[in-house]
Amino acid sequence: MTSTVARCHALLPAAGSGSRAGTVLPKQYQALLGRPLLAHTLAALRAVSAIERVLVVIAPDDAHWTELAGIEAVRRGGATRAESVFNGLQALRESGVPDNDWVLVHDAARCLVTPQEIGALIDACRDDPVGGLLALPLPDTLKAEAGGRVQQTVPREHKWLAQTPQMFRLGDLHAALAVARASGFAGITDEASAIERSGAQPRLVEGRASNLKVTYPHDFALAEAILRSRT
Repeated sequence: MTSTVARCHALLPAAGSGSRAGTVLPKQYQALLGRPLLAHTLAALRAVSAIERVLVVIAPDDAHWTELAGIEAVRRGGATRAESVFNGLQALRESGVPDNDWVLVHDAARCLVTPQEIGALIDACRDDPVGGLLALPLPDTLKAEAGGRVQQTVPREHKWLAQTPQMFRLGDLHAALAVARASGFAGITDEASAIERSGAQPRLVEGRASNLKVTYPHDFALAEAILRSRT
């Protein structure tokens, strides 16, 4: 009998230029402790035995990518993150990955995620009917702004900061993004937002504050400090 156990695959959209990071190279290739930022991200994913395959979606004209053992890359990056993810899902389906398998979409720039966090997400979502995402309960006071001034203080109860990976069935996520594609993926800021539009409610799995997205120049120094503290 053919096994029907759903497998896990990781998908990294890495086609952006990272213009806010202020680096000469696209930020995913900027060096952190002597290795490209992306290499740290991939190392965490490859350390998770439950992940069978890692696929990186890069820009068609990416001149910085170098082949890495155990990592696949497709030159199908789109104009937006959502488009790159959609194209990556297409590539997985075209290669024969069944729609019932799980896909963990992770930001290439979240290089501080740990195998333990990824494993916790998989454990929490493997038997979930929807899937879910790493997230952090909002720790700070939240303000709504108008014209550069505080309009009101927004209650922070039941509010979370979304992180990645975000883990959903390949077929469900592909279908949700296919619908959003008709409007140019407008309003799709992460995979969970696409799933939510289908009427489903993703599970929130508490992560760590250290799983930050390297975005601005000062984030590189913080990321290096955290990486050093782990060695």
